[in-house]
Amino acid sequence: MRVLVTGGAGFIGSHVVAALRERGHEPLVFDVREDPGADVRDPAAVGRALSGVDAVCHQAAMVGLGDGVADAAEYVSRNDLGTAVLLAAMAEAGVRRLVLAGSMVVYGEGRYECPRHGVVRPGPRAVADLDAGRFEPACPVCGDTLSPGPVGEDAPADPRNVYAATKLAQEHLAAAWARCTGGSAVSLRYHNVYGPGMPRDTPYAGVASFFRSALARGEAPRVFEDGRQLRDFVHVRDVAAANAVALAAEAARGVLTAYNTGSGEPRTVGETARALAAAYGGPEPVVTGEYRLGDVRHITADSSRLRAGLGWKPEVGFEEGMAEFARAGMRGT
Repeated sequence: MRVLVTGGAGFIGSHVVAALRERGHEPLVFDVREDPGADVRDPAAVGRALSGVDAVCHQAAMVGLGDGVADAAEYVSRNDLGTAVLLAAMAEAGVRRLVLAGSMVVYGEGRYECPRHGVVRPGPRAVADLDAGRFEPACPVCGDTLSPGPVGEDAPADPRNVYAATKLAQEHLAAAWARCTGGSAVSLRYHNVYGPGMPRDTPYAGVASFFRSALARGEAPRVFEDGRQLRDFVHVRDVAAANAVALAAEAARGVLTAYNTGSGEPRTVGETARALAAAYGGPEPVVTGEYRLGDVRHITADSSRLRAGLGWKPEVGFEEGMAEFARAGMRGT
């Protein structure tokens, strides 16, 4: 199968390309890092790239929390306009198979349960609470302490920042394309992806990259809030394998199917910083109490749908993956 991989020279995209080659497919890289003319927002360039293609794996995106709303137009341009241009070109070229790099950020906060009111959805955390170091969201009904748990794909979408809003819009666009063309669309909602080749020293990277970049500079990783935020860190090779599996599977036509893509091993942010620092050889992390408005407290994955539906399972455990990442090279962008 010939697969166009947008963003195929990036962190996740390059691993997807490698996974496809290993499985006997022919990946074609479409990425501005390799060719300045390969802009997913350029209809002519995208149309040429789709010639003879059987499927598209859409990894190209502007990622990360960013800078509030100051860079909102750039996020919308790269993520949503780029996706719209790609989908229109696919419809014109008769390409009817799409796998989209989705994200867990579409959920906002994860799943919470109140001992008195069952499953509840707390709203965005108040600045006053964050300033006072009250990081845990409370029950919106009674104010009681909540227990976090893994979120499933059927949870309501509740994007809490610009990047999250654009990732949800990508899914809506892909769903509309599938309905109009009868194509198959899969969104792999990545959780916290990490591993070799991750970008360094950029405000748009993930928290694992922040920690690893600090260690490479000889600095202590800075852990925000109290370090007890729960995340699902999933290795990039496992994410690449999920893309390869999703491209080869017979997905439902005319709809978009979403799959959480996580390790199933919830870990705290502080625990992750300590694991990386220990594997790297120090310095020890520092818990700062700082916060980023727009961050959520806990978000972990229930990836059972992906395991059951496509037969995928993660192969790289947390300790093994973090030890490798501590020694691995990183990329500049």
